[in-house]
Amino acid sequence: MTGGHGFAAKLRDWRQRRGWSQLDLAARADISQRHLSFLELGRASPSRDMVLRLAATLDIPLRQHNALLLAAGFAPVWQETELGAPELAEVNSALDYILAQQEPFPAVAVDRHWNLLKANGGAVRLVEFLVGPLAPDAKVNLADALVAPDVLRPYLLNWTDVVRYFIRSVEADAAADGRPETAALLERLLAYEGVRPLLKAATMNGVAGPVLPMHFRKGEVSLQLFTTIATLGTPQDVTLQELRIESFFPMNQESASVLRGWAAK
Repeated sequence: MTGGHGFAAKLRDWRQRRGWSQLDLAARADISQRHLSFLELGRASPSRDMVLRLAATLDIPLRQHNALLLAAGFAPVWQETELGAPELAEVNSALDYILAQQEPFPAVAVDRHWNLLKANGGAVRLVEFLVGPLAPDAKVNLADALVAPDVLRPYLLNWTDVVRYFIRSVEADAAADGRPETAALLERLLAYEGVRPLLKAATMNGVAGPVLPMHFRKGEVSLQLFTTIATLGTPQDVTLQELRIESFFPMNQESASVLRGWAAK
C-alpha cells in the first residue's frame, strides 16, 4: 500500500506540474478518467506498461521516469552511466569533436545542474583570463560562477540582465524535472547577494539586439559573447539526457579578434 500511494502522489504531482486536468491526461494517454482517478487515489495499482505510458504522455525526464517505476514497485528501465564509461565512448568522441570544432571560441559540456564536465581550449583561455588558472581537479559549477558575487560578476558589465534571464531558466528546470537537487540549486542561487531584488525588475536595462550577450570587461579587453545550448537528440541514458553543450560566439569582430589572438599565442 505504501508503494501504491507513493506512485499515486507522484502521478498526481506530475499531472499538476503539467497544468493538466485528469480529463486532459486521460485523453492524451487513451485511458478512462475513472481509471486515472483510481490510480491517483491509490485505489488501483498500475501495470508496468501503464506506468510507462503515463510517463511518456507526461514527458517525464528519464531519471524521474525511473522514480515513478520504483514508486509503483517496478525496476527502473533507464540506465545512468558515467560519462567516461566505455559504453559511452562514441558519445564522448562526438562531444570532443563538437568542442574542438568550436575553437578558438569557448565551448563547454555541463550536466543538468551546470557542473562542468568538459571544456575546450577556448573556454579554458577565457576562464584563465578572467579569474586565473584553475587546479586540474577543480570542480566547477558554472551556475555558481555566474551568479556568485566574487567570480564572474566583477567582470560582467550586464550581470543583472544575464543573471535575471539565467535564474528564470533554472526556475523552468526546477518546474520541469521535479528534482530536489534542482530546487536546491535554485535556492542556492537565489540566496546570493542581490539576486532576489533583481528578479522583481520586469525589463532589461537598455538591451538591444536579437540576442542577449554576455559583456565581459577586464582592463582594456572587452568581450561580448552570446551562447547556444545543444542537447543530444535521442538520449536513452539518464546521464546523456541531462547533458548540455554550451557554445560561445563573438557578438562583434573585436571580440572575435581577441579570442583568435589568445589561441594564436
